[in-house]
Amino acid sequence: MEHVHLAAEEDDLYSGYNDYNPTFDSEELDNDAGFQQAVRTSHGRRPPMTAKFPGTAIGGRALGTSFGSRMPMASSMGRPMTGAVQDGAARPMTAVRAAGYSSAMTRGSTFDPLGQSKGPAPPLEGKSEDTPDEKVKILEKKVNDLIEESCLAHGHGDLQLSLDRAKEAGRKERALVRQREQSGNADHINLDLTYSVLFNLATQYANNDMYAEALNTYQVIVKNKMFSNAGRLKVNMANIHFKQKNYPKAIKLYRMALDQISNSHKEMRIKIMQNIGVVFIRMGQYSDAITSFEHIMSECPNIKTGFNLILCYYAIGDRERMKKAFQKLICVPLGIDEEDKYIPPNDDTHANLVIEAIKNDKLHQMERERKALAEKFIMTSAKLIAPAIEATFAAGFDWCVDMVKSSQYVELANDLEINKAITYLRQRDFNQVGAVETLKTFEKKDSRVKSAAATNLSFLYFLEKDYDQADRYADLAMTADRYNPAALINKGNTVFVKKDYEKAAEFYKEALRNDSSCTEALYNLGLTYKRLGRLEESLDCFLKLHAILRNSAQVMWQLANLFEMLEDPHQAIEWLMQLITVTPTDPQVLAKLGELYDSEGDKSQAFQYYQESFRYFPSNIDVIEWLGAYYIDTQFCEKAIQYFERATLIQPTQVKWQLMVASCYRRSGNYQKALETYKDIHRKFPENVECLRFLVRLCTDMGMKEVQDYATKLKKVEKMKEIREQRVKSAREGSTRGTRREGSASSVGTPDPVRHLPKKDSVSHPEPKHSPLLDQGRDSGHSSHGTSAKGERLSAKMRALPGSNEPYEASSQRDIDASYVDPLGAPMERPKTAAKKRNEDDDFADEELGDDLLPE
Repeated sequence: MEHVHLAAEEDDLYSGYNDYNPTFDSEELDNDAGFQQAVRTSHGRRPPMTAKFPGTAIGGRALGTSFGSRMPMASSMGRPMTGAVQDGAARPMTAVRAAGYSSAMTRGSTFDPLGQSKGPAPPLEGKSEDTPDEKVKILEKKVNDLIEESCLAHGHGDLQLSLDRAKEAGRKERALVRQREQSGNADHINLDLTYSVLFNLATQYANNDMYAEALNTYQVIVKNKMFSNAGRLKVNMANIHFKQKNYPKAIKLYRMALDQISNSHKEMRIKIMQNIGVVFIRMGQYSDAITSFEHIMSECPNIKTGFNLILCYYAIGDRERMKKAFQKLICVPLGIDEEDKYIPPNDDTHANLVIEAIKNDKLHQMERERKALAEKFIMTSAKLIAPAIEATFAAGFDWCVDMVKSSQYVELANDLEINKAITYLRQRDFNQVGAVETLKTFEKKDSRVKSAAATNLSFLYFLEKDYDQADRYADLAMTADRYNPAALINKGNTVFVKKDYEKAAEFYKEALRNDSSCTEALYNLGLTYKRLGRLEESLDCFLKLHAILRNSAQVMWQLANLFEMLEDPHQAIEWLMQLITVTPTDPQVLAKLGELYDSEGDKSQAFQYYQESFRYFPSNIDVIEWLGAYYIDTQFCEKAIQYFERATLIQPTQVKWQLMVASCYRRSGNYQKALETYKDIHRKFPENVECLRFLVRLCTDMGMKEVQDYATKLKKVEKMKEIREQRVKSAREGSTRGTRREGSASSVGTPDPVRHLPKKDSVSHPEPKHSPLLDQGRDSGHSSHGTSAKGERLSAKMRALPGSNEPYEASSQRDIDASYVDPLGAPMERPKTAAKKRNEDDDFADEELGDDLLPE
């Protein structure tokens, strides 16, 4: 107790607490021998001193506290113990170390109670991949990734890549099985993964048309009893046999799959039975197909099955059952909401936003597609059975219309009646009882039906050239539906025939604004610009149309024609070369190519195309004339004879062809044959001066007695010709004087309307309802259009035959001009030749605009 000092009440308990002891100076630790020894040896790692405990190093010592007997003891660093009595001054017991504080705090170190200044923790040690379980997991992940890549590649349309990934997944899966067996885990094989790999591989084989491999893979799955529900895959195997047209095997597998599917899967069983019925139809076993379809319609009716059932009844010719099946078809529930659901109310803003959001979502699109498919099947069924269920087509269609009016498809009744009128059109029944009368019944119906009916009526009256009625019904169709492009096209056509091309162009433009894909409006707009002389704009229209209709022969022809009018024959030839790849047997296109090459001076290419044109259509006078002149120019008169003889057969009343035959005989040196030909011509045309001149010349050269007779006839004919010419001349002079007297009474003359008729071009006309161009046909039969009308003008294009005192040389080929008739109706002007300048008035004298309808 002598070492314990009890503080008096008046004593300061904390006196000497702030006194500094140099022992605690950390900067002098380097000079502390005891501290340095503890650092270098295990002296500093000795267990701390504790209370007396048996078997410890301090077992014989007493526990030193401030309240018990304690001997002062230096620490291992030579520092005094906390709470020890120093220099006889007693102080209370304190903690060993203050929380978060140290002696270094006083020297400017940062406050860091959590020890964050030591930096981030070291990374976790990775798992070793050398263990069998880790290898198995890695392989499973690779297999799943390959299956996913295969499916994605198939979704993107890359079938070969999807098959490669499926094969690689199969190899990886087999390696996975071997890995499990080697590690002794064969009982833990992932059957789901194996099934997925094999199923994906079989599917990709089938997608790549590798049916044998697909069937083998499916067979592996089906035979493995460890796979549950693998029997359903026999449906896929049956589908492959169906594609291979192995119908008995397909039916067998469908029935095996049907037996393995329980009645709880009703929808699956219905689909399999529908497949069975389709296969029976392919095999022609309609009775068996009817059995399957009738069972489906009684259990779970649907639109496709009802349509197939009608087809089977139609095939066996059962009228009554066709009617019953049609009634069942229109009663099939579609399972879709009414369109009224999507009409927004005016007062509920929130409901309006919701309806706007769902108006065109995926579900509504699916509903519209389902409804459109049902309407298509009903319309097709009605058109199919209408002629078969009643004695007449009209009666059958009326029965179908009555049935539809009493069903949920009441709006289809009007469409059915429109189709009835169109069927009349296809049957060429334009009378009041047929198409026209049917269409007129819609004048008081709703606007959509009225517009369709008026459009078709306008088309019909346009075909009959009743342009006033056509214009009236076109206006009615536009009034009912201003956004109907077919009605606008019909209106433009009626204005076009009245030669108001600017107004017609406006209607065609409006039709294009309403429907930018309306090819008829674009075509007609190009023709209108062509009439107006705006060739560049017309060219733009036809180039746009060519981008839409890549293989349209009419568009290519118009492009070639426009480039020719723009004096670019090379581009015209390029477009015609593209055109003959589409219609290689069109004689007029080949003749046009020959004409263009002839104008470019390439006689060999021109001869090739003219020869091809003659081979496909040997009755074109222009082609025959050019070929005959070509052989005369190349001094092969014998070959020219066959062409002029054919021209004689085509135009037996034209003496010039027979004269050309005789001339060819004469030029080739066969004077006897030439004399016989001239005599035959003289018998047919006794007043022909040229024939008599050559007869006199030949008889003189050959020393024949008939020369005097022919000379006398020649003089008489020439005298009669002079008298006739004098009469014509005097008549012309009299008419000229009369015209001058009339002209003195009027200061302004009236031009000849014939001279101002436009060049013959073409206008397209819409067909009923859908407004396609009128199908007049631009084939070899149509290509001869116009040749007979121009045959009379050919006599003015050939130079007069040499007189009796002229030598027997052949005429130059450039003295013969061959004209060409546009197969679409517009006569093409070829470059003028040295023979005679073409009379522009002759091009219009025999043409009428209404006869020239554009084929499409």
